[in-house]
Amino acid sequence: MEITRNIKREQSPMDWDHRIYMQKALEQAEIAARNNEVPVGAVLVDERGLTISRACNRTCAKNDPTAHAEILALRQGALQRLNYRLLNTTLYVTIEPCIMCMGAIVHARVARVVFGAPDPKWGAAGSLYHFAGDDRLNHQPSVVGGILVHPSRLLIQDFFRSKRARAKSARMRNRHGSQNP
Repeated sequence: MEITRNIKREQSPMDWDHRIYMQKALEQAEIAARNNEVPVGAVLVDERGLTISRACNRTCAKNDPTAHAEILALRQGALQRLNYRLLNTTLYVTIEPCIMCMGAIVHARVARVVFGAPDPKWGAAGSLYHFAGDDRLNHQPSVVGGILVHPSRLLIQDFFRSKRARAKSARMRNRHGSQNP
């Protein structure tokens, strides 16, 4: 199911098939998962449909709570453009951006955010908060959700399911190991 908010309906290169770019974001999320990071990927695209930057979560590798895929993609995009304002860009991200990331998206003046799966616990693009719809802010990006929702959701669910199973297995080993002198 596709969720659309604040979308202008004119045809432009930015109206190209969102699934192509979301697939690229999913590839980044898979890299994160292989590195035992929360599997979130992001791809920043310009108005011509060219990829400016791509990133995956690196919070553990960088020991940096701000090293979310969206933040890293925005930083790379700003360096590429030599400008912190990323006007006329679209950010594709596998999971709905959190409060921190949506704040950065608003500050960077990203035109559109396209995400895969909603995040009911942390989402700030419509699930928990709706930063893009807050008229008190000086910029409101368009938001499209639900693009490749199933693979986006499955990737993150599998990651956390595996993580819980490993933790349970470790607890069981510790219990059994502590019972044997």
